[in-house]
Amino acid sequence: MDFNMKKLASDAGIFFTRAVQFTEEKFGQAEKTELDAHFENLLARADSTKNWTEKILRQTEVLLQPNPSARVEEFLYEKLDRKVPSRVTNGELLAQYMAEAASELGPTTPYGKTLLKVAEAEKQLGAAERDFIHTASVSFLTPLRNFLEGDWKTISKERRLLQNRRLDLDACKARLKKAKAAEAKATTVPDFQETRPRNYILSASASALWNDEVDKAEQELRVAQTEFDRQAEVTRLLLEGISSTHVNHLRCLHEFVKSQTTYYAQCYRHMLDLQKQLGSSQGTIFPGTFVGTTEPASPPLSSTSPTTAAATMPVVPSVASLAPPGEASLCLEEVAPPASGTRKARVLYDYEAADSSELALLADELITVYSLPGMDPDWLIGERGNKKGKVPVTYLELLS
Repeated sequence: MDFNMKKLASDAGIFFTRAVQFTEEKFGQAEKTELDAHFENLLARADSTKNWTEKILRQTEVLLQPNPSARVEEFLYEKLDRKVPSRVTNGELLAQYMAEAASELGPTTPYGKTLLKVAEAEKQLGAAERDFIHTASVSFLTPLRNFLEGDWKTISKERRLLQNRRLDLDACKARLKKAKAAEAKATTVPDFQETRPRNYILSASASALWNDEVDKAEQELRVAQTEFDRQAEVTRLLLEGISSTHVNHLRCLHEFVKSQTTYYAQCYRHMLDLQKQLGSSQGTIFPGTFVGTTEPASPPLSSTSPTTAAATMPVVPSVASLAPPGEASLCLEEVAPPASGTRKARVLYDYEAADSSELALLADELITVYSLPGMDPDWLIGERGNKKGKVPVTYLELLS
């Protein structure tokens, strides 16, 4: 108990000394040890990394879960180390409502059949969204959160310790400066009654006493300088590790983009398949408006704008629309490729041929493609070995 009281008194004395030094620095009454420019740059970069990581993390959470109440609930589950309950996505909930509506309104009616088809597509979109949220959380959000809750807390702790070591160092410098000033004064105008410390022998001269005080202050300064240098080196190493953090976050960012690309590609494929299903049945309900007529439901997309083609769901034309008037029954096997104008293309996604005039595709395979006069710009003729057929442009990446 006695030892604890002594330690408590020592800690209180150190805290008081640091508080006095900090206050005098704020009022400009004490000198402050400045860090070198490189160290200050490391501190600024670390602070900037922490601030932007927090902002990116929060906004990504908003992107993945726009509902603030749901985000708060998930946060509480994580803090309590409990498993977050599975949540139905908006697409899956919409699919459920559509399926129930079709069941009540009549699944055999045209409206009911369409509701069921759209419900199935929305269910697939919801499942894709669920996979995307899980993948993005694991590969992107978790590393960012680990940095803020792990590495950054360690850096902050060492920075606070460095600040305390600096205050101790500057306090020792101030004490040594005062001791030397008092020693010089005692040497020139000795005044035993004013300069004697309480715990020294009364018979000692003031000059000798202040000599001892200077020696003691110099020893404390050397110890404080050593501790400060050691702590500065530890903090410097941690701050330089921010470069490794940037590399790790860059890799995680690539993973996030990859998962987002996969998600939107799946959504595009599901909606394209749904549009084909709806287009094949729409003509029996609204004659003259189904896909493939001379007046398509949506304007054709330009093959020179891949960004627009990827963002807009293309209308799949009929077989007859691919050939000029009077040549709709032309057999593709009889068509020879042009002497010039053929290109290599990489297949982006799997594609199932709708009929014998189309060529089935597998992702990442290379095929030869070319266009014929009068063809719809959304389609090309593709060749793979001795097989030939129409292929959609949106499923291809044209190579030089």
